[in-house]
Amino acid sequence: MSDEIYYEDLKPFALSSADAEALLLAQSECTFCWGTKDGSPMGVIMGYVWHEGRVWLTATSQRKRVPALRRDPRCVVVVTSVGSNQPPGRTVTIKGECRLHDDEETKAWFYPALAERVVPVAGAMRDAFRQHLDSPLRLVFEVEPKLWVTCDAARMMGDSFKKLGVG
Repeated sequence: MSDEIYYEDLKPFALSSADAEALLLAQSECTFCWGTKDGSPMGVIMGYVWHEGRVWLTATSQRKRVPALRRDPRCVVVVTSVGSNQPPGRTVTIKGECRLHDDEETKAWFYPALAERVVPVAGAMRDAFRQHLDSPLRLVFEVEPKLWVTCDAARMMGDSFKKLGVG
């Protein structure tokens, strides 16, 4: 088997900026990762909003990720096309820095935006979710991208099959 099949360099399978943007706008969940006090990695699945080139999320200040992010704002956001209207096998990984917001101006636009992403049909359920978000200890996370890693695994597999003469 040739070295080409192993794809040591995945750069040819990176998503275009437009495809990465489309995935970030189509999806509503991500894996959000940070470092714990002892340096261990940790992550959770969270709803998010992609807005003006940033990933926006929320949690209450009692969550362990909040003091961890105050100590070290470096984080990672991973978004896949699974369950979205995007082609299968697409991923966007963003290494970034997280800024925590507790101001009313940020909450005023973010809560309705997240409610719309998480509950796509307007009505009582979306309104209830938005109201649930508006709690006294809630913070809004703003992740500024510093490094992007994207991949179109379906395109990579298709290329592999062609090189192997399969399909």
